[in-house]
Amino acid sequence: MKPLIGITCGIEIVERSSEREVLLDAYSNAVERAGGVPLILPNTHDPALVRDMAARLDGVLLTGGTDADPRLYGGRADQSVSRIHPRRDRLEIGLAQYVVRETRLPLFGICRGLQVMNIALGGDLIVDLPAAGFPCHSFHDIYGREAVSHEVRIEADSLLRDIAGQEILGVNSFHHQAVKTPAPGLAVTARSLPDGVIEALELPGDRFVLGVQWHPEGMTEDTVSQALFRRFVEAAAR
Repeated sequence: MKPLIGITCGIEIVERSSEREVLLDAYSNAVERAGGVPLILPNTHDPALVRDMAARLDGVLLTGGTDADPRLYGGRADQSVSRIHPRRDRLEIGLAQYVVRETRLPLFGICRGLQVMNIALGGDLIVDLPAAGFPCHSFHDIYGREAVSHEVRIEADSLLRDIAGQEILGVNSFHHQAVKTPAPGLAVTARSLPDGVIEALELPGDRFVLGVQWHPEGMTEDTVSQALFRRFVEAAAR
């Protein structure tokens, strides 16, 4: 039986009192191509339901999206922070905490998903890279999802290096926030070149707990991007 992969989703305001939950199909397509069964997880109003969700899943994918509330990690929102959704923050943080601390489920975080994973486990973020003196990492208006925006250097003896099979990797880039202080227990396994922004975190050991700052689901023809989803789904199938 194929593994069931829970995929978190975003929230859009439809009308003043109405919201809808949204997911780019690239995430579910990538899971399906890798051999998994994608299941969209709603942003429930009851955070306690994360345990019931996790009990039915074989793996969890934390997706990209809008900014997490800086107050969750002791930061302060400025004009760069966009469209905070507390309900999504609560669901994803609770899910990440439960999955890492109380299960052996594989966890894969992408862009916002990496950041949420770090917040959930006790780390913090750079609220805005340009304001903190870093070059721009958001290329929505310049490059497509398939295009390489910059390179990252991957640490040896890491899960990410084992999957990628190379030290230098070209990635896309669509973020203005980044990990500042890694959460206790998480290892930095990739940084952007040449500015050193943290681009990947993982939990050392034999589990698949990995977050990347770029969007592998968008690089559909890239062999490393395909390998990331394949290894995630393989871990979920065990």
